[in-house]
Amino acid sequence: MDSLLVLKAILLGIIEGLTEFIPASSTGHLILAGHWLQFPAHLASTFEITIQLGAILAVVILYKNIFRPFIYPKNWRSPLAINIMIATLPALGIGALTHTFIKAHLFSPTTVAIGLGIGGILMILVDKTHPPLGQTDSIDTITTKQALFIGIAQCAALWPGTSRSGATIVGGILTGLSAQTAAQFSFIIAVPIMIAAVTYDLIKTAPTLNNSDLSLIIIGFVTAFMVALLAIKVFLHLLKKWRLTPFGIYRIILAILVLL
Repeated sequence: MDSLLVLKAILLGIIEGLTEFIPASSTGHLILAGHWLQFPAHLASTFEITIQLGAILAVVILYKNIFRPFIYPKNWRSPLAINIMIATLPALGIGALTHTFIKAHLFSPTTVAIGLGIGGILMILVDKTHPPLGQTDSIDTITTKQALFIGIAQCAALWPGTSRSGATIVGGILTGLSAQTAAQFSFIIAVPIMIAAVTYDLIKTAPTLNNSDLSLIIIGFVTAFMVALLAIKVFLHLLKKWRLTPFGIYRIILAILVLL
């Protein structure tokens, strides 16, 4: 296997692990970095989607006490399980319908820059107009109405560069969640979304992948998982200290640089 390609896969895995949970768009960063690194075009979009599951696996490990009860079917009707389902279905439905169009037309630096810029402006506005502590400060007290609103907000992240975590955190804050609670719920609902997205993409692209492609995906997957284990804890600390404005400013600056 080409050692340079392995290095590129590791770098992209690091970027994924660092950016999956901050509201700056991991997909957007992967598209920009992959474009700059000249990652193989035939593999890029599938690689970028699949290694996100590595970062998502870190959520399952860190929040194992939340996910463990779902092993038993009797817990699938719990309030939290129902809220996860409600928050997941809108993006799953719209994503399945638009998957081919998105991969064909929206995986480009220009579209990413648009998503980064608009999302950054919205984050700053929400940060300035909503108090840091919302009415809901625990994922166990999220209502079905709040879960549905967050699920609808998550659909915006189908546009690369918008950021799934950014869309869901903003949606959560707008509906009365504290920033910390919105972030934690965002992490949790990422698990079924990304499992579905990766499975769907691999089913469609598996026949075109060779052993070398699969090896690169595994390398990126493992790297993203290891980096994300640390990144989640760091992000929750930064969110409590900074809230969303610094991330919004970063997104706007990056969008301008890309467009220029």
